[in-house]
Amino acid sequence: MKVHARARYIRQSPYKVRRILDMVRGLPVADARHLLGLSDRRAADPIVKVLESAVANAMENHRIPEDELVVAEAFANEGPTLKRFQPRARGRASRILKRTSHITIAVADREGS
Repeated sequence: MKVHARARYIRQSPYKVRRILDMVRGLPVADARHLLGLSDRRAADPIVKVLESAVANAMENHRIPEDELVVAEAFANEGPTLKRFQPRARGRASRILKRTSHITIAVADREGS
């Protein structure tokens, strides 16, 4: 059984978030938590929150023990992009795209993964 958790509108590009998610996909929850704690990337903080939420959902709603959980799915989709402008020389302007991400993590018990 897979249990999901999602964080939406995270102010970081999906490309940067996916680099961290690729490291934790398929790991047991304890190992994923340890790896994210050692990571110095800014994207690790919201990923830890989503992982903790997915674990809490599995424990509270489905009574699956934490030590049996594995990160079954982890992906980041692109959210809406904030469009801003930076003034440049000679009256021009450059476009700045501030990207957002929707992070989804699914945990499953070892038998169901």
